Amino acid sequence: MQAIDIVIGYPMPVPLLATPVRAGFPSPADDFVEEEIDLQRLLIVNRPATFLVRVAGDSMLLAHLHDGDLAVVDRSLTPRTGDVVVVDIDGERSFKVWKRQGPRVTLHFANPRFPEFSLAPDALVEVWGVVSGSVCARRRCE
Repeated sequence: MQAIDIVIGYPMPVPLLATPVRAGFPSPADDFVEEEIDLQRLLIVNRPATFLVRVAGDSMLLAHLHDGDLAVVDRSLTPRTGDVVVVDIDGERSFKVWKRQGPRVTLHFANPRFPEFSLAPDALVEVWGVVSGSVCARRRCE
């Protein structure tokens, strides 16, 4: 995983259309702009606890994290069942889906092509944070 520094600069408002757009809509017109949103504020809630990391591989496809995407990770969030987390297992960082059943927590891939795995009883596991969003440059991610 490659960490990416977050640089917060001036707000960069981007127009948000008032109505959802169906696939195949030719082009948005200015009349449909509802408001402007700042992508930094949308993606980064807790700046001091947030970092970006580039996704490598396809083990998280069903979680909509593709090879080359940037995952927005917030260390201040407590994982909940179904969250994608960045974990360090015995010194190796990876993305996993967090599932809690009573006191037991299991970690899973989000791609059926990957076999289920079991953690060794003595495995050292550290949660680095919860994925709170992602950014994908469409042309690169297809």
